Amino acid sequence: MDIFLLTTGFICMLVGILGSFLPVLPGPSISWLGLVLLYFTNAVPANYWILGSTLCLTIVITVLDYVIPAKGTRHFGGSSYGIWGTNIGLIVGIFAPIPLGFIIGPFLGALIGELIYDYKDHNRALKAATGSFFGFLASSFMKFVVCVVYFGLFVWIMWPYKSNFF
Repeated sequence: MDIFLLTTGFICMLVGILGSFLPVLPGPSISWLGLVLLYFTNAVPANYWILGSTLCLTIVITVLDYVIPAKGTRHFGGSSYGIWGTNIGLIVGIFAPIPLGFIIGPFLGALIGELIYDYKDHNRALKAATGSFFGFLASSFMKFVVCVVYFGLFVWIMWPYKSNFF
């Protein structure tokens, strides 16, 4: 059972890192689940401080993941139309059959939303869409860093007990 939990936890870590770029997958949450699975094994003693602090960090990162792109749009002069366009473009970009649609979608969504809000001011719409794009990149980078740190923590916690697994 320990091998199964360790393997599943490791897979969660890898999926979490992938999920830090794909908006469909909640990367930090899946990586945190991998840490929890590691502590469910009999080989690794439970450390509630690590689980609690990483859970708090995961919750904060998850909330910021939704706030940062909207704040980026707003900071660059966007309206609520641009924020809604960012969110809709993100969903459409995930399912669009184009390469990197999950990156292009929020930008185009914010641009279209801002053009709907004020079709005459193309410069402001482009500026707001750029803010949305930078917010998305910042959010993705933040999630990636957290997932890589969780992966390193997973390996660091598991390493002294590796002889108990194999």
